[in-house]
Amino acid sequence: MEAIITCQDISFSYARPELREPPVPVFHNLDFTVERGGFVAILGHNGSGKSTLAKHFNAILLPEGGTVYVNGIDTREEDRLLDIRSHVGMVFQNPDNQIVATVVEEDVAFALENMGVPPEEIRKRVEEALDAVNMMEYRSHAPHQLSGGQKQRVAIAGVIAMRPDCIVLDEPTAMLDPRGRQEVMRTLKGLGKYYGITVVLITHFMDEAAKADRVVVMDDGKIILDDAPGEVFSHVERLKSVGLDVPQATELAHELRLAGFDIPGNIITEAQCVEALQGLLDQSNAGKDRE
Repeated sequence: MEAIITCQDISFSYARPELREPPVPVFHNLDFTVERGGFVAILGHNGSGKSTLAKHFNAILLPEGGTVYVNGIDTREEDRLLDIRSHVGMVFQNPDNQIVATVVEEDVAFALENMGVPPEEIRKRVEEALDAVNMMEYRSHAPHQLSGGQKQRVAIAGVIAMRPDCIVLDEPTAMLDPRGRQEVMRTLKGLGKYYGITVVLITHFMDEAAKADRVVVMDDGKIILDDAPGEVFSHVERLKSVGLDVPQATELAHELRLAGFDIPGNIITEAQCVEALQGLLDQSNAGKDRE
């Protein structure tokens, strides 16, 4: 598949001149690719480098070594910055930091007005973006009256309206309650399915990562796992060794396997776990019938 983001041999460190200390390296000689149309979740404990990597995807940060390409554009090309950010949009943890207007539809239109998009096109894009995140009925509301999940969906709509190829979300549900998290996750799944937008999700919620097509695990600036969710979460002990958890269904299945039960190793959802447990019960009942 075609890559929308390609990181080739990149290195980055944070300078600390105010402390008169040497720079703190985050990653070194890192390779990473995001394929167009996918839904990628990136996991890692605090300090693993996942958010720093995400900020390289639309030139918020630039690599000290190596190269990052966004739709074939080198992110070091300063005169192409608007092109880069038109291809890859960012959504951050706190939606209040991205909402600037006093009315929802005006907020979604804000970036388009600054880009000089014609008014008729702005109206069309705002309606499509609000519809995509299921927020059309709130178009005339004040953002401060919305719930956290609704605010985050408005922030996502503002990025969608710019028609990016890819949206990178840095822990967008960290400040939300369970209902708000569910609202945002439903929105993200729909972006790829119905609109063909590539999604890169930085998260520390395992159940969110389990909904992705691909899960990448970082530790100490390195990628230690990169595969489909079922395969990644089957490495329960390795994930725990780097300070990460696994979905509850995966944890239960893992404990049952340790206890000697014949349970598949790639369980990540409650439905899969229920199916496996039902299979065990059916086998047990069949054995009793034969007796």
